[in-house]
Amino acid sequence: GIAILIHRYVALPVGTMIWIMNIPLMALGYRYLGRWQFLTKTVYGVTVFSFGSDFMLAWFPKHLERFPLSNDLLLSSIYAGVIGGVGLGIVFGAGGSLAGTGVLGRILQQKWGVPLSSIYLYTDGGIIILAGILLGWEAALVAMLTLFLNGLASDYVLEGPSAVRTATIVTAKPEAVSEALMQHLGRGTSFWRVVGSYSKEERGMVMCTVNRPQVNDLKHTVSQVDPTAFLTIGVSHQAYGGGFQPLEKP
Repeated sequence: GIAILIHRYVALPVGTMIWIMNIPLMALGYRYLGRWQFLTKTVYGVTVFSFGSDFMLAWFPKHLERFPLSNDLLLSSIYAGVIGGVGLGIVFGAGGSLAGTGVLGRILQQKWGVPLSSIYLYTDGGIIILAGILLGWEAALVAMLTLFLNGLASDYVLEGPSAVRTATIVTAKPEAVSEALMQHLGRGTSFWRVVGSYSKEERGMVMCTVNRPQVNDLKHTVSQVDPTAFLTIGVSHQAYGGGFQPLEKP
């Protein structure tokens, strides 16, 4: 983002500006975040991204002008956010890095425990405000949309679709509930004893992870065994072993 803003006033390609501005950040990352392992992956990622950006900016307008896809700014920003997020997800999933504010954020988190979400909020928010001042507030709003979609797409690539759900059931009949879930859904369960802080009564807490289409069957099964049970169902992005994906070695 900053490289694009500076490019308006400095006669250097955007990709080259990105590479130059990342040099001090890569030096900080080398010192605080893993030495050569970090530096090798980051230099490779930043180099490919920087010069790939310059190549695409020079090649695409010339060769694709006969096949214009869209001149709509909103549509372009949506696809830029999604495609860029997919690329980021692939890079992060492979243990790579594109430096930028992510390096600064990881250093601040490691040294002073500052949450990454807060760091990204302030840094990216500052860049968007600066873009609004220099380029106009319409550009800032578009950048905000692109940034949001970028984060969603990268998270989706890293975590996968939320295809599984994990249920916790507080019940007076944990053995019966567990047996019914295993019999009707074919899913394993775990349970342990808990005590209600209000009632002071002992109950069993059953945990069971199922595929999304099995949620209604799970609720029906629990209600049949113990209509007074307390049931919560949460989203689980990934599940390995126990009838789900095999847990592979890294």
